[in-house]
Amino acid sequence: MDISLIQAQVESEIQNLNSLEALEALRVKYLGRKGLVTELTGKIATLPQGERAGFGQQVNALKSKVLSLLEEKRPTLGGQSSKAQIRPCDIGMPGIAHELGHLHILTQVTEEICAIFNRMGFSVVEGPEVETEFNNFTGLNIPLDHPSRDAFDTFYLKSPLDKLGAGKSKEKLLLRSHTSPVQIRVMSSRKPPFAVVVPGRVYRPDAVDASHSFMFNQIEGFMVDKGIRFSDLKGVLEEFAKAVFGNDIKMRFRPHFFPFTEPSAEVDISCIICAGHRSQGDQQKRCSVCGGKGWLEILGSGMIHPNVFKNVGIDPKKYTGFAFGMGVERIAMLKYGINDIRLFFENDLRFLKQF
Repeated sequence: MDISLIQAQVESEIQNLNSLEALEALRVKYLGRKGLVTELTGKIATLPQGERAGFGQQVNALKSKVLSLLEEKRPTLGGQSSKAQIRPCDIGMPGIAHELGHLHILTQVTEEICAIFNRMGFSVVEGPEVETEFNNFTGLNIPLDHPSRDAFDTFYLKSPLDKLGAGKSKEKLLLRSHTSPVQIRVMSSRKPPFAVVVPGRVYRPDAVDASHSFMFNQIEGFMVDKGIRFSDLKGVLEEFAKAVFGNDIKMRFRPHFFPFTEPSAEVDISCIICAGHRSQGDQQKRCSVCGGKGWLEILGSGMIHPNVFKNVGIDPKKYTGFAFGMGVERIAMLKYGINDIRLFFENDLRFLKQF
């Protein structure tokens, strides 16, 4: 096919056009999906290898010539060229700013806490949110008759084996109610010494209110080695508390009971609002944060129970250790003066942008 003849034909036809509609029809005839130039392009692959390059160059030249003729003819028919239709761009105008996001307040507090313990030699370990009953309860010395093992206090799950008709599995599965199961996993798979903190989400079927949620965040910490004492626990937690709430706070330990630690203690810090100075006198003048007590509870702690060591194959006569656990929401609420846990999960940007 003689390409020069086709070009001459296009030049002749385009001179006789008298409307934009006819111009568009001509464009489709030669450059459309089924146009003549498109047909020529498709024939390149059928030519001998030595002829393809030369023929392809001629087809491209024809296509460029047709486009040029169409652009020259369009203004004479009352239309604008495609170049004239492009809106001018003022590069001096400010662009549309895209607002950058940032870490959620709970993620910020979690990372801050983990960083504090990391500086003291603790490593960060995470574990699954679906756990076995042994890791969540039995291995932690929580007896079968303990209230937390009741279905009203724990989200139990059906085993995949039950759906397959293989009968009930021997090991019950559940949504972990604390991050302590990772303590069992680490102590079962590693040899002391070790110091670990475990951040993560936990689940309990609590009614949602200003201070409770069915899902919240915890950080578990524990250290195991020869000769670990309660005084080591006090020193580590005091360093943590002052790093988060300031060097001026005071700390106290209150005797408590946890199945997995012995002895056990709740840890309080002096009120970060009134420092205990508004704990006396008229009820209306008392601090609204500590309720006039002068102290704020921040976490639970204690020395790891010998039975826990036995359950994971560690000799309690050779090794000792301590453990502690805290709610991330609790720490964030105290640090930033937040009075409702639901604010963390409602995704209200007016609240989240403050942090």
